[in-house]
Amino acid sequence: MNNRIKCSIFIICSLLFYVSVKSKSLDPYKILGVEKDASPRQIQKAFHKLSLQYHPDKNKNKGAQEKFAEINNAYEILSDEVKRKNYDMFGDARGSPGFDGGDGGNRGGHTFFQSGGPGQSGFRFSPDEWQTTGGQHGGSKSYSFSFGGNSGGSSFGFDIGDVFSNFFGGGGGMGGGSQFGNPGGSGSHSGSRSSPKSSIISINSQIYKKQVIDKGITWLLLSYSPLMKGMQHYESIIEEVASSLKGALEVGSVNCEVEPSLCKELGIHPRSRPRVNIYSYKASESGSLLEYTGDVTVKDLKSFVQDHLPKFSKRVTWAQFEAQSGTMESLPKVILLSTKKDTPVIWRALSGLYRKRFVFYDTQVKDVSDPAAKKLGVNEVPAVVGWLSNGEKQILKMGIHVKDMKSTIREFSSLLDDFEKKNKKIAASSQSKKPNADSDSDKEVAVPLLTPTNFDAICGEKTPVCIIGVFRSSKGREKLHTILSSVSQKSLIRNPRDTVSYGLLDASNQSSFLYTFDKSGFKSSDRLLIAYKARKSKFSAFTGDVTSEEVEKFIGSVLNGDVQFSKMRQKPTFK
Repeated sequence: MNNRIKCSIFIICSLLFYVSVKSKSLDPYKILGVEKDASPRQIQKAFHKLSLQYHPDKNKNKGAQEKFAEINNAYEILSDEVKRKNYDMFGDARGSPGFDGGDGGNRGGHTFFQSGGPGQSGFRFSPDEWQTTGGQHGGSKSYSFSFGGNSGGSSFGFDIGDVFSNFFGGGGGMGGGSQFGNPGGSGSHSGSRSSPKSSIISINSQIYKKQVIDKGITWLLLSYSPLMKGMQHYESIIEEVASSLKGALEVGSVNCEVEPSLCKELGIHPRSRPRVNIYSYKASESGSLLEYTGDVTVKDLKSFVQDHLPKFSKRVTWAQFEAQSGTMESLPKVILLSTKKDTPVIWRALSGLYRKRFVFYDTQVKDVSDPAAKKLGVNEVPAVVGWLSNGEKQILKMGIHVKDMKSTIREFSSLLDDFEKKNKKIAASSQSKKPNADSDSDKEVAVPLLTPTNFDAICGEKTPVCIIGVFRSSKGREKLHTILSSVSQKSLIRNPRDTVSYGLLDASNQSSFLYTFDKSGFKSSDRLLIAYKARKSKFSAFTGDVTSEEVEKFIGSVLNGDVQFSKMRQKPTFK
């Protein structure tokens, strides 16, 4: 037994010596190659550079994985204000004096300090004695080193009973819970990975539905499981991208161990590493979730995000805009005049947030001498000009100066909100005047049922666009008639009378008519709209939710040239 104890003491001393030597080399500032007065930005840049250089997926050299772990540990200390302050003061991120910090009384090359307390245990080591201490004995001297985990990070604390157990098997009645590399002890990572000042929002099912889906703003979503490798690297990259696009981008994280049903529903459950997804408006107006599969670098991820920001502003030349300006919109419209070759990020972000409330345009001008600027009365660019739904023009802003993206978006949001209020007042005022001007204005306008005898007169080549409401049931007919009757009155006010005409089609009796547009005859749709251009033998179909708002939006898009038309299979025929 004496030999076993001697052996144990020798092993403990060897380990303590190794830890002592090793700990003195783990200076987070030296690991990241930054000065002690380095700014958070400098620390973050250094971390990005080194983590890419030593990432195990890219660097297969011997020692790269260990170096990568050191880099992550160093960044975890220096990126956290409290941990960094503790390290600077004590040499230990937890706030306890460590090997190279403080002055706990240096004896024989080893640092001694007071620690422990109620419910804590540690191993006291000095040149002349060793023993297990702890429990309810108040403060005690201990020899400890932190490898820099979370704020409650684990220490190397040695319990003699555990050493016997680990090296020789069995506890021999001398043990307790081991602190030596115990994954279930105080050194285990918690589920929350973001620091208190992190811009990354924890996402659950409720937040996803209320704040992410169809809100008009792009989201980056990081899905992960606790203890997953590379989490800090992913978080830091995402936070830097979010910081550069603040106001146009939101970022969130989903812990798939806490929210397994959400991860399964969205198909974002992580595999061997975290996954990055973007809620994008590139493919559809309502938004969709896409996975980012490129390199996890600030440059590549930011480029990907910018490509997926909303694009609801129509990029036009001034000639194109003038050609469309005669068409009145049910919604107010705004145009941005700037010297940029492409639609600015801020304008794209606004077009997403207000896509259901405004019609957005943007055009490039050389300077204030440009014909567009002169015609609109703009004497400083960039500038935003708006039109109310009654056609009244108003210059909203000239000489736009961008301090930062978030404050600029907030400023423009206020301008657009005020402009929308003005538009609603004018619309309400004109509506209240209608009965006096025209006693029949509240009466429903009859939308004719299309037949072989009246089709050419209503939808023939003399009519630029014919809107055909297709139904398969009496309920469907009633709903379409009410909607088209209402929309047609607005259209007659907005446009010349021969610009668009309206008709209803009974699909159950005229299936052959629909086959000329689509080989399936639109059998899966109970109600739909067809915009038909007889002169060009082209059509466009709307098979979405048939509501007044959506129908009006579709017809407005048709009249503005925003809808793609397809070539017909043959000329429409009736039974």
